[in-house]
Amino acid sequence: MNKNKVKNLVLDHIIEILLILLVIVMAIASPNFLTVNNIMNILRNQALKGVIAFGMTMVIIAGQIDLSIGSQVALAGVIIARFCRDLPASGMSLTAACLLGILVAIIIAVLMGFIHAFAQHKFGMPAFIVTLATLNAMYGLAGMICGGFPIANVFPQWFLNIGVGRVAVVPVPAIILIVVFLIAHFVMTYTTTGRSIYAIGGNTEAARLSGIRVFKTKIVVFASVQVMCVLSAIMHSAQVASGSYSFGKGWEVDVISSVVVGGTSMAGGIGKPWGTLMGVLFMGVVINAMTILNVDIYAQYVVRGCIMAFAVLMATFQSKAKA
Repeated sequence: MNKNKVKNLVLDHIIEILLILLVIVMAIASPNFLTVNNIMNILRNQALKGVIAFGMTMVIIAGQIDLSIGSQVALAGVIIARFCRDLPASGMSLTAACLLGILVAIIIAVLMGFIHAFAQHKFGMPAFIVTLATLNAMYGLAGMICGGFPIANVFPQWFLNIGVGRVAVVPVPAIILIVVFLIAHFVMTYTTTGRSIYAIGGNTEAARLSGIRVFKTKIVVFASVQVMCVLSAIMHSAQVASGSYSFGKGWEVDVISSVVVGGTSMAGGIGKPWGTLMGVLFMGVVINAMTILNVDIYAQYVVRGCIMAFAVLMATFQSKAKA
């Protein structure tokens, strides 16, 4: 194997290498790090933003962005909680009310995905601006639905188990994270939809001329990330047994960081769900390590920002090195 092949192999797997090195360092630094309980905690905590990250990967590969993900988490959570609180009083069972709330949240998520795609594609509005607008609108709507206060202790037990349940020692959210990864990997690797997403992210006009239905593909990616937000809202609300308009605030940065750290290009056309999974795990280990080492919370934000900047620089270096 020549030097160029070795260099390219290292560049292609830099996040995996850094993750392994970080795990080794933390295993030496703290005996509490490499325990089953701590590893499961990392997976459970990262599942909330991780499932959204796979949807965001599709959006960014398509050359778009969605900044409204946090507000969709808040909106979906309060919708489900409000249905669980109010509908049983009219005679509906708690389970039926919860399922109806989930269905309504999913329908709204798909509708928001369509609005984002429509505004971006038909009117040429930057996705950054469109989703920034809906970010504020959905937070406001979530606050109106819950009256500015959390709606707590209204969910059925089976719903709560989604957030706090375990299969053997593995938390249910961690299982959901892996299932979503496998679905995203299958879609992006083996389906026509996945190939279309890569194509429009690489060159939208060329994709259109080759017969790809660009608008339909954009609807798919924008709707997918919004539905993943509903799934995250379910897990989050189940973990804390409440719904609140404050849920999801600031998640945009962490989700996009995981995607970028995993090697997805903000320019579009480049990225893989596997890379995002590694990015999610890497960010989870970094956050957990800083917590174990008692790093100041404000310093943690500095570290996260530096990691994201480093990931972008690495992506730039990779593209130049392979040119």
